[in-house]
Amino acid sequence: MPSVHPRGAVDGDPPDEALAEALRSGPFHLALRAAVRRRGLALHRIQRRLAEQGLHVSVTSLSYWQRGERVPARTESVRVVRALEQILDVVPGALVRLLEPAPGGAAGGARAHRRYRELIGPAAAVRHLLDQLDCRTEDRLHTVSQFEQVHVGHRRELRQREIQQCVRAHRGDVDRYVSIYEGDPGCDVTRMRIEPLDNCRLGRVRSAPAASLLAAELVFDRPLALGETQPFRYRITDGTGGECTEYVRGFRYPVGHYLLQVSFAAPTLPVRCYRFGRRAPGAPRRRVVQVPLNGYHSAHLAEQELGPGIVGLGWEWD
Repeated sequence: MPSVHPRGAVDGDPPDEALAEALRSGPFHLALRAAVRRRGLALHRIQRRLAEQGLHVSVTSLSYWQRGERVPARTESVRVVRALEQILDVVPGALVRLLEPAPGGAAGGARAHRRYRELIGPAAAVRHLLDQLDCRTEDRLHTVSQFEQVHVGHRRELRQREIQQCVRAHRGDVDRYVSIYEGDPGCDVTRMRIEPLDNCRLGRVRSAPAASLLAAELVFDRPLALGETQPFRYRITDGTGGECTEYVRGFRYPVGHYLLQVSFAAPTLPVRCYRFGRRAPGAPRRRVVQVPLNGYHSAHLAEQELGPGIVGLGWEWD
């Protein structure tokens, strides 16, 4: 398993490596926390150093920033971040850059992350599933890269999806990832099958049949340290729903690379495929771009530096 730094390391080369990686890929709060750790300064000392420069920010705000619960938004807050770069001995502009909008994503003044319930339609059912799993991972992991292969069957049903994913811990002591799957209308969540394939095992599984939702824990072999990465792969077999016309993925945090490929079973092929974004579940499609169906009966989208939100592929049957 790739590792940015050993568990519990605070001083020396490993924190430098963790900071360098966080500054490259973000998100902002992870890079800020890594810079604070490397420098070894308490937040009240950082606040005092800022005040000496005429910049007034509360310890609470600094704490929110490094936990990802708030993002510096106003002009004066960005001035504080520039001062933080100097105080924390970070290359000028390195932290400010992470506040800039990602292509197709939110601007730096928006929140750096979104909740599960903002990305999946039945919000109350999502909240109930997460409560059942006592989910502590929602704000502890973010996706570095993800590759999804989706297979649509002869009946135009979503038959299977296989996910290869790499996540990074932006808080320590997290040992699992919670995957939430929303099936198409008419699906039977009790007949779906979840298979861990690489670097994970299946933990607890919970469902909300009325909302067509399935939640599953993919458990790692040990807890991850702050900044550590974990690749894993799993498969969900469905095939129980009605006609499928789109596949979407919601991202709570910015993601470095996302590749989605949808394959169709000949001779039942769509007449048109397109990529789109969406602000919220059920919202109108935005930034619609037609994509080709290739000779292997598949269409794909590839995104880099994708901001929090919803992206997917849609298609039309004849």
